[in-house]
Amino acid sequence: MENREPKGHWILLLLTGVALAIALLVNGFASGQMGEGTGGPGRTAGEPPTAATRAGAVLNLTNGELRSARPLPRRIALTFDDGPDPEWTPQLLDVLRKHNAHATFFAIGANIAKNPGLARRMIREGHEIGNHTYTHIDMGSAPAWRTKLELDLTQRALAGATGRSTNLIRQPYSSTPSGLTGAQWQAAQSSAKQGYLTVFTDRDTEDWARPGIDKIVERAVGAGAGAGAIVMLHDSGGDRTETVKGVEAILTRLAGKGYEFTTVSEAIGLPPGNTPASTDEKVIGKALVWGQLGSSWIIGALALLFAVAAVLTALRLAILLIFARVHVGRVRRLRKRRAQRHQPVFSPPVSVIVPAYNEEAGIEATIRSLLDTDYQAPIEVIVVDDGSTDRTAEIAHSLTPHPPPHNPLHGVRLIRKPNGGKPSALNTGIAAARADIVVLVDGDTVFQRDTLANLVAPMVNPQVGAVSGNTKVANRRGIIGRWQHIEYVIGFNLDRRMFDVLQCMPTIPGAIGAFRRRALASVGGVSDDTLAEDTDLTMAICREGWRVVYEESALAWTEAPSSIRQLWRQRYRWCYGTLQAMWKHRGSLFQGGRSGHFGRRCLPYLTVFQVALPLFAPAVDIFTLYGLYFLDPGKLALSWLFFTLLQALAGAYALRLDGEPLRTLWVLPLQQIVYRQLMYLVTIQSMVTAVAGARLRWQTIRRTGTFSTPPETAPQVR
Repeated sequence: MENREPKGHWILLLLTGVALAIALLVNGFASGQMGEGTGGPGRTAGEPPTAATRAGAVLNLTNGELRSARPLPRRIALTFDDGPDPEWTPQLLDVLRKHNAHATFFAIGANIAKNPGLARRMIREGHEIGNHTYTHIDMGSAPAWRTKLELDLTQRALAGATGRSTNLIRQPYSSTPSGLTGAQWQAAQSSAKQGYLTVFTDRDTEDWARPGIDKIVERAVGAGAGAGAIVMLHDSGGDRTETVKGVEAILTRLAGKGYEFTTVSEAIGLPPGNTPASTDEKVIGKALVWGQLGSSWIIGALALLFAVAAVLTALRLAILLIFARVHVGRVRRLRKRRAQRHQPVFSPPVSVIVPAYNEEAGIEATIRSLLDTDYQAPIEVIVVDDGSTDRTAEIAHSLTPHPPPHNPLHGVRLIRKPNGGKPSALNTGIAAARADIVVLVDGDTVFQRDTLANLVAPMVNPQVGAVSGNTKVANRRGIIGRWQHIEYVIGFNLDRRMFDVLQCMPTIPGAIGAFRRRALASVGGVSDDTLAEDTDLTMAICREGWRVVYEESALAWTEAPSSIRQLWRQRYRWCYGTLQAMWKHRGSLFQGGRSGHFGRRCLPYLTVFQVALPLFAPAVDIFTLYGLYFLDPGKLALSWLFFTLLQALAGAYALRLDGEPLRTLWVLPLQQIVYRQLMYLVTIQSMVTAVAGARLRWQTIRRTGTFSTPPETAPQVR
């Protein structure tokens, strides 16, 4: 096949990953989880001047001199920190509008970016917005560059949301001037160089602690008759029910006594603190707001995706285990009935077809295992050499004795042909086969002595058109081999048990499968429309109404890829070919009767669990890493351990069904961290290739000669 695979796959995937990582980091930063101060005393910076601790609540240090201001008599400046909040800020704005009162909101920049509409409402209704840093850091302990960045980002967010800038700032964790620390004094001096007036408070209600409505009102009203004041409240950071009701009570009580509720700037007799922002500030600000909103949406989507993936994963495991149990019971009952009826073993003549291209490392072991069988009927082994450039044909020829005259359907035949691909080689072998039962075997596979008998036995049922055997990984000593061994037993074989019960088998592996010639003829032989010819063939046979079953006791030992590169090439071809086959047979969704079982039952399952989930799984994994740092790491760690335990339990059951030792499960956690992600990337690249309309060439796997020595003794399947 021509190789026109897009060269920009990896660049696209890399850019997508980088964009997602940036969005997560932006949201993590905006959530205040990257370096937020503790609110403690800050770094040691000496004591602030006494004049500052005794000054008014508004400090002006812009000229390097200490000047302060206090509110004019009977002017109350209600100030709200930490918003805007989508739940509590609107309620407070409604209360203020009801009483025709104005206030100052010292907003967190990230919250402005998340709720730009609320910021615009504040300005529209005559309120004032001050700077409360972008992520609520402790300015007294943060480095100078971080403080400047926080203030600048908040200004940009304000400009992007409202078109205004501000010259007011309130330091997080600050209160009255008397509580000013040396570090906060230094921070006030630094912010003054950027043109800010630092606003403290005269009356701290401490509403954040929810002391009760009466206590909030008492602290806000104070004891000074007729005195003006700057009152500190909060419109975010938790349940603010008491604050909303307290503000209603404050406005009701003081308005009748001639008090005016104004912004901080009006209270001290200064021009408004919000002025029009420059065009550059607005443009940058809008980009910041949209970026922050976008990152929030992405986080929300990823959180939803994480929950959906978790539910689907648990549901899939439960379904697989249930159907595996049903399959085991069905097989046992069938075998029991056969034993009670003393039915003779179904042993028709068989033609075994071995397509081979450059298989010199394992072809001899494959042929010898096929000949060394306890199968009771005649068999012929047809080796189709598909233009090999190594010694494959020579080795096969040396093992091809002439069949005895009295039984032509016995022995080994070699057919040589120009290279045309595996489907062409299979069709050549099928055309030359003499038996009505055809077994297709890869040239890197070894059968046990009882494999053929077990594989053909289900065909005693004339409705069975094809049988899938049980493929085992022979070279499982290395970590890559162990990972594939677990995947074959837990993934492929559990799936096949379910597909058998549901009568919708999507794939008979090329390593071992038996077919009726009539079933093959009904679909026109092996198609070369896809790179997964085995999947394409199986789907086509299912659509013709034939039963396709799984025979767990028909064991075939195959040589799996031994390197990451070889594994990637194999799985890339498998996945791409499967996508092609699913698309080719999409019409089965609308077929009726038994022919439609495959489309209605299997295609949705494959779409969800072999396409959709793998496509989004890397994003879920990235979100998990994000959550370990920015969210609750304990919950996420428990979630991961829970699902790993579920996988281990399912794996233990699958290994037990296959008669495999459980000690292999020790590699499962590492498989979840490394191997699983590799398979996800294979799916993503395959999907990109398919969507791009590229034609992927056939990917050959380099053999290492696993079967130059006898394979491990096969376990007994239960």
